[in-house]
Amino acid sequence: MTLHLYIGNKAYSSWSLRPWLLLRAFGIPFDETVIPMYRSETKAEMLAVSPNGKVPALHEGAIVVSESVAILEFLAESFPDTAIWPRDRAARALARSISAEMHAGFVKLRQACPTNFRRPRRAIPISAEVRADVDRIEALWADARARFGQGGPFLFGTFSAADAMYAPVVNRLDTYAVPVSAETRAYMEAVMALPAWQAWIADAVAEPWSHADYEAI
Repeated sequence: MTLHLYIGNKAYSSWSLRPWLLLRAFGIPFDETVIPMYRSETKAEMLAVSPNGKVPALHEGAIVVSESVAILEFLAESFPDTAIWPRDRAARALARSISAEMHAGFVKLRQACPTNFRRPRRAIPISAEVRADVDRIEALWADARARFGQGGPFLFGTFSAADAMYAPVVNRLDTYAVPVSAETRAYMEAVMALPAWQAWIADAVAEPWSHADYEAI
C-alpha cells in the first residue's frame, strides 16, 4: 500500500494538517506533495489530484479520497490494527460525533482566527459569537476527557483521529491567545508537544510562500 497525500501550505492549511498529523503520529508511511495556495495555477493543480479541486486529497493507487474527515475514516479502515479511533464503542461514537461537529461548525472562530502557524502569539479582541464557539469546544473537550480520557493527555486518553480533527483549533486558541481553562490549556500543550506537530511547524516556518490576508491579522 503506497499512500500519497496532497496538501496546501503548511502555514495556512488547517484541513491539510489533520490527515498529515494523524499519519505522522501513527507512523504510517506516506509521500506528500504541497500545492501552494492562492496562485493562478493552484486550482488546476488541485483539480488534477482531487475531484473537488481542494486539498487534502489522499491517493492509494487509483483510489482518491478527499475531505479530511473521510481521509481519517479511510485510514482507520485501511489500518484496523491501529487505534485511529478509540477502541471502546461508546468512546468511538463520541469521537466521531465531535469530529463531525468540528468538520461542520465553529465558523465564527474560523473566520476571526484564521490558521497561521507562523504568526507570533498575540491576542485579538473576540466577539461574543467567537466566545460561544470557544465555550462549546471547551465543553466538549472537557466531556471527552472526563468520560474517556483517563488513559493519557488526549481527548480519549491516547492520541486519536478526534485529536487530529481539533489540532487546528489548538493552533487558533494558542496563536490568538484566547483565554481558556487550565484543563483546556493542558490538553493543548499535549497536542503541541507531539513530534508530528513540531515537524509541521518547522516545515511551515520554512515555506517560501505567504499571503497578505493571513499575515495581516
